[in-house]
Amino acid sequence: MKKLFKILGISLGIILLLLLLTPFLFKGTFEDLLKKNINKNLNAEVTWKSMDISLFKSFPKAAVVIENFTVINRAPFKGDTLASGEQLKINMGITQLFKSGNDPIAVDGLQLDKGLINIKIDSLARANYDIAIKDDTNFEAEHTSTEETGFVFDLKRYEINNTRLNYTDDVSKTYLFVSNLHHEGTGDFSLETSNLETQTNALVSLRLGDIDYLNKNSISLDANFQLDLENQKYTFLENEAKINELPLTFNGFVQINETNNEVDLTFKTPSSDFKNFLAVIPKTYVKELDGVETTGNFSIDGALKGIVDEERIPTMDIKVRSSNASFKYPDLPKTVRNITINADLKNETGLVKDTYLTIGNLTFRIDEELFAANGSIRNLTENALVNLAIKGTLNLEHIDQVLPIELEQPLRGIFTADVTTNFDMASVENEQYQNIKTNGTARLQDFTYSDAAFKNPINIGNAAVTMSPGNIQLNEMTASTGGSDINATGNIQNLIPWIMAKQDLKGVFNIQSNTFNLNDFTSEESTETASGATKSTNSSIKESRIQVPDFLDATLNFTANKIIYDDLILDNAKGSVAIKNETASLSNVTSSLLGGDIAVSGNVSTKGTTPTFAMDLDLKSIDIGSSFQQLKIMSFLAPIAKALEGDINTRIKLNGNLNNDLTPNISTLAGDALAQIITAEVDKSKTPLLSKLGEQVKFLNIDKLSLRDVSTVLKFNNGKIEVQPFTFDVKGIDVTIAGSHGLDKSISYNLNMDVPAKYLGGDVQKLLAKLDPADAENTTVALPIGVRGNITNPQITVDTKAAVTTLTKKLIDKQKEDIKDQGVNIIKDLIGGGSTPKDSTSTGQGSQPSTTEVVKDIFGGLFGKKKKDSIN
Repeated sequence: MKKLFKILGISLGIILLLLLLTPFLFKGTFEDLLKKNINKNLNAEVTWKSMDISLFKSFPKAAVVIENFTVINRAPFKGDTLASGEQLKINMGITQLFKSGNDPIAVDGLQLDKGLINIKIDSLARANYDIAIKDDTNFEAEHTSTEETGFVFDLKRYEINNTRLNYTDDVSKTYLFVSNLHHEGTGDFSLETSNLETQTNALVSLRLGDIDYLNKNSISLDANFQLDLENQKYTFLENEAKINELPLTFNGFVQINETNNEVDLTFKTPSSDFKNFLAVIPKTYVKELDGVETTGNFSIDGALKGIVDEERIPTMDIKVRSSNASFKYPDLPKTVRNITINADLKNETGLVKDTYLTIGNLTFRIDEELFAANGSIRNLTENALVNLAIKGTLNLEHIDQVLPIELEQPLRGIFTADVTTNFDMASVENEQYQNIKTNGTARLQDFTYSDAAFKNPINIGNAAVTMSPGNIQLNEMTASTGGSDINATGNIQNLIPWIMAKQDLKGVFNIQSNTFNLNDFTSEESTETASGATKSTNSSIKESRIQVPDFLDATLNFTANKIIYDDLILDNAKGSVAIKNETASLSNVTSSLLGGDIAVSGNVSTKGTTPTFAMDLDLKSIDIGSSFQQLKIMSFLAPIAKALEGDINTRIKLNGNLNNDLTPNISTLAGDALAQIITAEVDKSKTPLLSKLGEQVKFLNIDKLSLRDVSTVLKFNNGKIEVQPFTFDVKGIDVTIAGSHGLDKSISYNLNMDVPAKYLGGDVQKLLAKLDPADAENTTVALPIGVRGNITNPQITVDTKAAVTTLTKKLIDKQKEDIKDQGVNIIKDLIGGGSTPKDSTSTGQGSQPSTTEVVKDIFGGLFGKKKKDSIN
């Protein structure tokens, strides 16, 4: 017995050792074999990060686990991902690991986790999944022998977890998107006929042409199929499907033929309870159905039958019916009654374009308000033809009183309509509004809407439109928000395209307002900020931002008694605003402002992350003091002017960025300005610059400064303003100013005063003494003054030395001129013999010095010393 246990122990050890060593011994060989089979059979780039072989977990089977694999298409879909996955597990018999390179590998189990399957059929009917390499010369052998096949799928079980499936068919205009797909099946694919048990659940979106039939609807299907693998026919046995919570059962089959697919299916709701209708609505809107009281019936019956290929789809006849139904949620106050639904989706030819939807009747009543609609949509997948009619009244406040939905913002108002319309979608898309035939009336009363896009609720007292082909007339609209009121009339060009095709709303509107406060139209936006160690990435800053509407392509002609913009008040404003692409273009805008008038043209855009503007402003006779209090740009352009009292004309051309409240971001401004002061007196106490200037230049009487009719040109860019030279008079003294200042309040100005020389002190008086009194009184000199530093603490430098130097040169030049004149007289005297006229007499001691003496004195002055009297 001990010997037996010893033998068994040794045998078991050998087996365990083989189980441990086999993956390592055969991993490389099998991986090469797998790659060879794949590359031999697929026209695609197949790669994976790693591959492992396990025997313990799946014994007596072998499990091949492939991590992070991708299948990339070659031409004509070069570079597209056909499939990928985080993990693909392949189960097979251990003997498959020992296959040679020419032997097929038999697979009996598959498991795909976190995969992507991306199927495409382009407009030329080429399929990206058609990647199997075909051998046309050996077609018969290919179908009668497995020697060159590469893989044999004898599946017993397969599983797909958390996978996405995309199917886009540009030929039939069919687009299927499946997410969160979980599917598993158990059967025996090695038999010609067998049963397959499946379980499936996923979120499904389906679009045919331009119509969305499913939009992330929850789909589940527990179904048994009869598999006829020889004839590729799959027949529904016992099954139950759910679309959201709507139950359906299927009967029939799908057969895969060589050149097409054949479908013969029927489906229906297993019961006629009206809860079936609520079940098809996404849970976001209807929540749980427990406790909901319903009456009446609801049913769906459908049939699909025919061939599916590149040109045809199955004929279909799907009926949706409900009559005299009602429902009420237990915790809500109101009941929806008299519900009638009569709708059909049909295709009688098998051609996709012949699919059509008919709504014979759709009605419901809440309290005494009845709402009804009917219509049809034909030619669904090409140029859809729409014919609709609605009539009734709907109290918006009742919506969350009959359905357990959580509205982002509460609604209030009464909507009434009696409208018919018919059009084709091509006319909508191509803006051929003359082909849209709409007639009727619609009205919205006592409407209140709140949204984060607006600072205050919007209240529409009354809005009424009359519709006729080619024209929708806005008869009236009275609205208010915050302290603003609006009365509007106008024409709308494209109401139906705006509603159905999400086009911009086009029209011309005439707007009147007593008070229009732009601050009422700010929005609260949350902005994430992060800047290293100083700010947290999770910090949130609330900012108010005025937005130009992004849905408008319209012209607004407006008049307003008062417009409030930041702290600025515009009276009697009128003009025109064209709005398009989140940009408002202003033209012919005029208003009274700060005791004068303003004309504005330009644009404001909030399209980008940073609002921008470009404006031409023409301000006439505005009060200088008030403008500095209310117009930030004025204190930026000329901060010293706040000391002025009077009126000014100015034309400003500028552009730059805007803050969120649409006030200018001063540091980004660029442009130029021409300013003309009409009348202005100076209050030097309002600015340190003038006060200090008056202290250091005693003879300059700042209190008598007047800038009437002074003009100057300013240019500004990158927060710096350059002031071109301009001149004004202070009690007979001409002052010329030029220089620049910045947003940081730095200043750099040069003043040049044409000052009477007598004001410049003792040194100058000595020079002036050499002139006769009249010349000394009238002699002026340029006095340079530099202004540097900060506007609140200016540093003033009076360059008297430069003035003295200038005056000295001026006097020397004058003396040179005098010498020249006197030299001419001496020459004349010499030529005349040096005699004096006969009638002349000596004047004695009081006579003028001789010409020679004058010359001596002048030269003595020129060289800085006086020659002593000498006798030759």
